[in-house]
Amino acid sequence: MIKHIVMFKLHDKNNNKEENIKKLKDKLDKLKNKIPEIKRLETGINISLRSSAFDLVLIADFNNQDDLDKYRVHTDHQEVLAYLETVKEEVIVVDYQF
Repeated sequence: MIKHIVMFKLHDKNNNKEENIKKLKDKLDKLKNKIPEIKRLETGINISLRSSAFDLVLIADFNNQDDLDKYRVHTDHQEVLAYLETVKEEVIVVDYQF
């Protein structure tokens, strides 16, 4: 199994950061029903007040590297990435086997 963890920090241009966080979370949550290679998907909005905290996290499980690769190039995932490009400040990714 592969665990895919992504943390997102969004910019605050136009003072709509909270709206963009919710919109990104919704888009990510919908991927579970659109991409069969996803075995489990969880998202969470940060509640920490620390300045080093990121805004949103995605945790997804895949059976193997092939499934993760299919997810990465899937049309619905690419649409989320296109939106992400318009709102992201920083993104951190960790993939590991368990």
